[in-house]
Amino acid sequence: MAKGTTAMEVRADGVAVITISNPPVNALSLDVLASLQRNYAEALSRSDVKAIVLTGAKGRFCGGFDITAFGNKPKNEKPGSLSIDFLCDIVEDARKPSVAAIDGIALGGGLEVAMVCHARISTPSAQLGLPELQLGIIPGMGGTQRLPRLVGLQKALEMMLTSKSIKGREAHELGLVDAITSANELVNTACSWALEIIEKKRPWFKSLYRTDRLPDLVEVKDVLRFARVQTKKKAPNVQHPIVCIDVIEEGIVSGPRAGLMKELLSAKMLEQTQTSKSLRHFFFAQRATSKIPNITNIGLTPRKIKKAAIVGGGLMGSGIATVLILNNFKVILKEVNEQFLSAGINRVKGNLQSFVRKGQLTKEDCEKKFSLLSGVLDYEQFRDADVVIEAVIEDVLLKQQVFSDLEKYCHHNCIFATNTSTIDLNLIGQKTGSQDRIVGAHFFSPAHVMPLLEIVGTRQTSSQVIVDLLDVAKKIRKTPIVVGNCTGFAVNRMFFPYGQAASFLVDYGLDVYHIDHVITQFGMPMGPFRLADLVGFGVATATRKQYFQSYPERCYKSMLLLQILLEDNRTGESSRKGFYVYDDKRKASRDPDLRKYIEKSRSIGGVMQDPKLMKLTDNDIVEIILFPVVNEACRVLDEGIALKASDLDVASVMGMGFPSYRGGVMFWADSLGAKYVYDRLEAWSKDYGQFFKPCEYLAARAHQGASLAARVDGAKSRL
Repeated sequence: MAKGTTAMEVRADGVAVITISNPPVNALSLDVLASLQRNYAEALSRSDVKAIVLTGAKGRFCGGFDITAFGNKPKNEKPGSLSIDFLCDIVEDARKPSVAAIDGIALGGGLEVAMVCHARISTPSAQLGLPELQLGIIPGMGGTQRLPRLVGLQKALEMMLTSKSIKGREAHELGLVDAITSANELVNTACSWALEIIEKKRPWFKSLYRTDRLPDLVEVKDVLRFARVQTKKKAPNVQHPIVCIDVIEEGIVSGPRAGLMKELLSAKMLEQTQTSKSLRHFFFAQRATSKIPNITNIGLTPRKIKKAAIVGGGLMGSGIATVLILNNFKVILKEVNEQFLSAGINRVKGNLQSFVRKGQLTKEDCEKKFSLLSGVLDYEQFRDADVVIEAVIEDVLLKQQVFSDLEKYCHHNCIFATNTSTIDLNLIGQKTGSQDRIVGAHFFSPAHVMPLLEIVGTRQTSSQVIVDLLDVAKKIRKTPIVVGNCTGFAVNRMFFPYGQAASFLVDYGLDVYHIDHVITQFGMPMGPFRLADLVGFGVATATRKQYFQSYPERCYKSMLLLQILLEDNRTGESSRKGFYVYDDKRKASRDPDLRKYIEKSRSIGGVMQDPKLMKLTDNDIVEIILFPVVNEACRVLDEGIALKASDLDVASVMGMGFPSYRGGVMFWADSLGAKYVYDRLEAWSKDYGQFFKPCEYLAARAHQGASLAARVDGAKSRL
């Protein structure tokens, strides 16, 4: 079956309008490109065609090259047949001008094709960008060569290295597009522009050969040198951003044709790297999280959620309120007294003002959003709420009381959501008769910044409620994962061994700060001890107790060090002392006094340094801390808490900061091989006990030589 096409219509004025059609984003599939080449051949050979306008169907120009086609390119294809032979030598060098008419999106390969045209007309709100680096590759159809020549070297580097798109209006100011017009006038304006080029009323530019926006070679070298230094700081574990800079340099120093050839070879090489495979996997995994068998495919329509209520105005409650009002939901925030309510409302105000300071919100918008929030001390105004999100402290009895109260005041269709991070939902809803509308809406801190929303369903939660929350997630721009109910759910449960494995290593002789350094070098945003400081020891201790109660056979039992630190009022970052010490700006520094606490902990626990563990390499440390996480993730998948391994990959990246360029925790483990992970854990379990014991799911995959992601048909689900 053909995947997309292009259609050509020749107007009475002699302009051939070629329209790309490949829903939903008009991606450049192999079929679209073949059709485009046929259309161009015809348009250039016809005597009644004076000029060409390229546009996209249904308000979208083109969303880029079809990623699913990466592995399906013809094996005998001549290198450069697309980017050089067709786009360069036929389209750009043609005797008939092409004008791109851009609406909606011109991203990746879509923008590259537009830059080949001799002019670009855009709507003001269209998005233009080259986001290829997000997929571990570089622009491969001339983008590295043409963008610097159109917008200047520094802006081009910024756009490519950050993968950020710009709006049509800014693109016009930068020179990337030649004129701005409305969607209704877009094609007519582009046709007129094309005819004016033929009539010599407009300049006829070949962007590949422009040099007026490029600095002199000395400045070029300086700019690129600085870009390399900054890139290595920000992304030390990946090569593709540096390759992108090298390719840009080649085109400026050795000429654009040489640059195109280097781009071509580099793009081909990067496609095969583990980084690109990981990032492409993550790209598709993100888009698959909202497809839930027997829930999203049974014809349910999301109900309209107009008004939300939040119980609890602490850090989480105020963060959730912020993200809701930012996306135009009316919000009622309830607290127990005026003092707490005032503090909660001020937190929301502070969150909004931080967006104003960053230039992401105007003062006027800030005031409009803030007006959507109102504070209350009772449940009277909850009567017309469509959803209530409970965000009180992690206390089962308190949560049970809240849900019991909600049942008295809210209408019978109101969704009862809890933001608990660990407590079993059946326990929370035990004292109500509303189990079918109780659901977990677990936001990650800070809620108005972190991109993940973990939606937790019990066996009683109605499918309609899940569908409704998926719609809310979309409207507040969160990536949802839908999971089953258990202590810790999916994200926190699979990562509970992370801190415990780190504690085990410290008990047996390794240095806290070295462990954190190794884990951040691997790509995590912070090590387990810095994370414990950030979360706070009170929370860490409480959640550990939950895991000890639920999964006693596989917890590392020692909690002595945390207890000893707590006894000395070291509670983490909030008290300025934890594993690290903090200055007034909350900058973390190593604390030489930590050693005495560790020695005391070892002495009380009767633990000695282990010579074998003291010889661990950095890679060993990464594996001994993260393989127990993989092991628990396998259990989460096997028990049906998570529906698919790719959901756990998204959860690990967006919820815990696992590096996306490794594809997520399960994809990373699969890249090493189930047998390798199993063998390492099995060996450690023999030396150090049940904490490391591989689960049955992992053992079965290892013995079969199968992927960890390959769940069998008919696998159980806890939804």
